Amino acid sequence: MDLTEAIVNYLRESGLEKSVLEVQVEEAWPQVMGDVVTRLTRSVEVKDGVLYVRVNSAALKAQLFENRFELVRKLNEAVGAKVLKDCRILG
Repeated sequence: MDLTEAIVNYLRESGLEKSVLEVQVEEAWPQVMGDVVTRLTRSVEVKDGVLYVRVNSAALKAQLFENRFELVRKLNEAVGAKVLKDCRILG
């Protein structure tokens, strides 16, 4: 077993893997969404598999809401794990 495997096993056994993956989703937001959306985003937070996004634009809120399932898929893909099960877009 290499060091990476040992760390992954430790995180999994200690129950920290979920928290680490949730932080990775939050950090992936700018790369997945791009500069314009990132500038209009006030906050991104993951709690218990639900992504909470606060935005400054009603138009962006509507667009993200329409595409929320694709957004969940892309962010899960970006971190290589099924971390998110739902998404809430807040104004």
